[in-house]
Amino acid sequence: MTTELQRAFTSLGHGPAASNAPQLPPYFLSYSVSDSSAIVIRAQYGALAATGANHLRMADVQVRVGSPKLDNTHGDHRGSAINTVELPLTDDRDAIARSLWVATNGGYGNAIDNYLRVQTEAQVRAKEEDTSPDFAAEPPQVSIAKPAPSVSIDLPAWEQRVRDLSRTFRDYPGVYRNIVILSVQNETSYFVSSESSRIVAPHQQARLVILAVTRADDGMDLFRDQTFEAETADGLPSQSALESAARALGQSLEALRKAPVTEPFDGPAILSGRASAVFFHEVLGHRLEGQRQRGDDEGQTFTKEVGKDVLPSFLSVADDPTRTTYNKTWLSGSYQYDDEGQRAQRVALIQDGVLKTFLMSRLPIASFAESNGHGRAQTGRMPTGRQGNLIVTSTKTVSDSALRQQLIDEAKKQGKPYGLYFEDISSGFAVTQRSSPQAFQVIPLVVYRVYVDGRPDELVRGVAIVGTPLAAMKRILATSDNPEVFNGECGAESGTVPVSAVAPAMLLSEIETQRQPQGIDRPPILPIPSAPATKEAQ
Repeated sequence: MTTELQRAFTSLGHGPAASNAPQLPPYFLSYSVSDSSAIVIRAQYGALAATGANHLRMADVQVRVGSPKLDNTHGDHRGSAINTVELPLTDDRDAIARSLWVATNGGYGNAIDNYLRVQTEAQVRAKEEDTSPDFAAEPPQVSIAKPAPSVSIDLPAWEQRVRDLSRTFRDYPGVYRNIVILSVQNETSYFVSSESSRIVAPHQQARLVILAVTRADDGMDLFRDQTFEAETADGLPSQSALESAARALGQSLEALRKAPVTEPFDGPAILSGRASAVFFHEVLGHRLEGQRQRGDDEGQTFTKEVGKDVLPSFLSVADDPTRTTYNKTWLSGSYQYDDEGQRAQRVALIQDGVLKTFLMSRLPIASFAESNGHGRAQTGRMPTGRQGNLIVTSTKTVSDSALRQQLIDEAKKQGKPYGLYFEDISSGFAVTQRSSPQAFQVIPLVVYRVYVDGRPDELVRGVAIVGTPLAAMKRILATSDNPEVFNGECGAESGTVPVSAVAPAMLLSEIETQRQPQGIDRPPILPIPSAPATKEAQ
């Protein structure tokens, strides 16, 4: 990679004056290779549906022409710097060099075309609000770690475990669809650049997902899922713990099918630790990504809020990809170097309620010119500022039981018959473009009404949380003393990346909910097949 990169960097744009080749040399060139091996096992309805192993090598070639002040990635052309090619799986030096050569030539031509467009647009468009450069200068990084080994697991044993977990749902006739997936991946990232960076960084991850689906009599589709993650398959929970989790999902869906549909609500609520973690990731975390602070299309919710209170003073938020565990739970958003070859850093985003900074890639913004190691991307995408391990801490904590009592007291104070308790939340979406209202919506999976008159909590379904981020964040009254971890994957313009979020349960003085779409399909008309009779019974 280093040899071919140096040959390209010193040759492109330096041809003879009479040559028809472009006379515009790149000012930056990088090669980023993902060398991954994976094993995936999938079961459904109690039987094995798919199993297989794969080995894949993909290279991203990034070419920048012009200057750091203005280059081919400016504005809407940011993706023009990346060209992606599949590499040979064998360590054939000539074949790898030719693959990189093909990608570099294609990437260079695309970069030249887009730089000419950028220059034209700069002459005809109005002056931008943020005139920061397109690329930040950073010192080279050198770190050569031992590559990750190929994935190796006890395949027959894990196939049986995954099959058994899926078979658990046969005891729940209302669950008409279920999937259990085990994915084990070992990846080594290789990065070299014209700035003399050279990085070899291994990463291992095992993920087991249990998903179950049902449909209520009125047509509303309902699902529950749970994800377990560890660095290796050996670090995943025991089979008995996983089976208990699968049964809990089945029981939850049976109860949700019978639960009443919610009515729109505006009042106090508690988000459990896991729900709070997802809430902060969706509502706050995305708006603290650096690239969302510049560009005529971005809503820039927090751009002008640096140095101001954006949360209650007892809350602080940091993103720390250097941390691999939290209270013995593995964090899937951890990494050593980001996808621009920068060392991962802990970033104190909000301290005692006051916004301090943003999650930065090498795309500068006003007042923040340097990367803080959060340039992340899926292969084939241009890195942007993204979350890694978002961690929320509080200095105003009480026990879970005390927080519940505060919810009841707040509901009484507001004259509400009940408050809401959100036990689990699925992913949602956050609108950050200024062409749309700066709003969010997240989909709770398990919600209870907590009555002030002492009646038992009541499970309800069909709830969606809606609101605006600035208002929602300032309505937090107190937190529990028991942080919880959410591990998952997050999709955005730079692709899908693994993330984690950690937060305690939180009491909000006001949260607004609406009903989810009802659905019009009936539950399955044909009854579920019964188990075959045994030979003895026949």
